[in-house]
Amino acid sequence: MARRKGRGTVVAQNRKARHDYAIEETFEAGIVLTGTEVKSLRQGRAAITEAYAGEQGGELFLLNAHIPEYTAASRFNHEPRRPRKLLLHRREIAKLIAAVQRKGMTVVPLSVYFTATGLAKVELALARGKRTYDKRIAVKERDWKRQKARLLRDRG
Repeated sequence: MARRKGRGTVVAQNRKARHDYAIEETFEAGIVLTGTEVKSLRQGRAAITEAYAGEQGGELFLLNAHIPEYTAASRFNHEPRRPRKLLLHRREIAKLIAAVQRKGMTVVPLSVYFTATGLAKVELALARGKRTYDKRIAVKERDWKRQKARLLRDRG
């Protein structure tokens, strides 16, 4: 598990999100978890690559995030892909829901982590899907920057 400045322990990251989406704005949200989900997350076992946030009854839920069952728990285990409620301020929820409904944007989780005080948090991004040519341009720019840095390092 990696550490990020001011974040604590990162459990899961969605690296593909920055490639597939143009990220407009990021939010930090709490997440409602059961005990076995927290223990499974503490073991560093979670996958959020296919996850997204959706609205149900005026609230936001993290959908399709996979937190595997905790092996030491017996019959009191959780369902791995159940919807998990996200805790945000009412204005933030309204802003995210409006952007999804009106502008056709998506709410994508970028990472799941534990804070220094031990709370599980999700970093959400309000994002717009990239087209294929946008992705190719981004790859070209990244390769050029890498090549430029290599040239500068070799010369000087």
